[in-house]
Amino acid sequence: MALNHFVVLIGGVGGAKLALGLTRILPAEALTFIVNTGDDMTYYGLRICPDIDTLLYTLSGRVDPVNGWGVAGDTRIMLESLRSMGESPWFGLGDKDIATHLIRTSRLQQGQRLTDIIAYLAQGMGVAQRVLPMSDTPIPTMIDTVEHGALAFQEYFVKHRWQPTVKAIRHVGAELAALSPEAAQAIAQADAIIIAPSNPWLSIAPILAVPGMRDALLARDVARVAVTPIVNGQAIKGPTAKIMAELGLEVTAESVATYYEGLLTAFIADIQDSFPDLKGLRTVAFDTMMPDDTRKIALAREVIHWLGYDI
Repeated sequence: MALNHFVVLIGGVGGAKLALGLTRILPAEALTFIVNTGDDMTYYGLRICPDIDTLLYTLSGRVDPVNGWGVAGDTRIMLESLRSMGESPWFGLGDKDIATHLIRTSRLQQGQRLTDIIAYLAQGMGVAQRVLPMSDTPIPTMIDTVEHGALAFQEYFVKHRWQPTVKAIRHVGAELAALSPEAAQAIAQADAIIIAPSNPWLSIAPILAVPGMRDALLARDVARVAVTPIVNGQAIKGPTAKIMAELGLEVTAESVATYYEGLLTAFIADIQDSFPDLKGLRTVAFDTMMPDDTRKIALAREVIHWLGYDI
């Protein structure tokens, strides 16, 4: 029997939870993760890819179980040293985490593609699934805010703790980027495409902004399903609900489905929500809360079964 192949668009902690569940029920070669890089930045000379690293740390068992990001048991001696010399670092780099950034930065400086570097890091961490950046070209997400004007993503998200009021979100230089051959091939071979319960505006929109990405997804006559990040009018984690309200949207799962209009064939809401049929979309409600590995695996199994695949 031919092996089914699932492509997952993903970014951040919420998406990594479902990703972990999927890796526990599917063979490694059945999964490709295409990850947001709009959050990436250079900090003290180090190139940092927060969403990719969160996924790699999660799948390799390294992730901090409390935060859902960073490395478990990490220390921050380097940051303390910076402060002792009068610096004011605001981004929480752990000492073990820095090893990842050193490898990535040095290889980028040697002219290697980000796609190849992430494959190298994944192999070193024992991650067997394919993890692909959304593009090899940087596409920084910029947040236009009421209080501070334009902010780079991590300044908005970390330095200002996502408190500024969002007016607009931009993907700088997206028109100069391209879909990598690896991502294009993975999508072309996909039997189903899953949008993880990541922030649609901060995590998934940058992926869809890559030239050729949306067309490649739409070219696949397969199930294209999104899992809601909104439950009972609240974000499971992070600023999704806050941003929706600031952009004048109702904070509902239906608003999320509408945002993806034209891209999806199916939508998964949470059992705490009820809403009408969504313009012909196939819909279902599952318990999308994933407080532990048992629920992560259970939701992954429900999604795959609902899509019509035996595991």
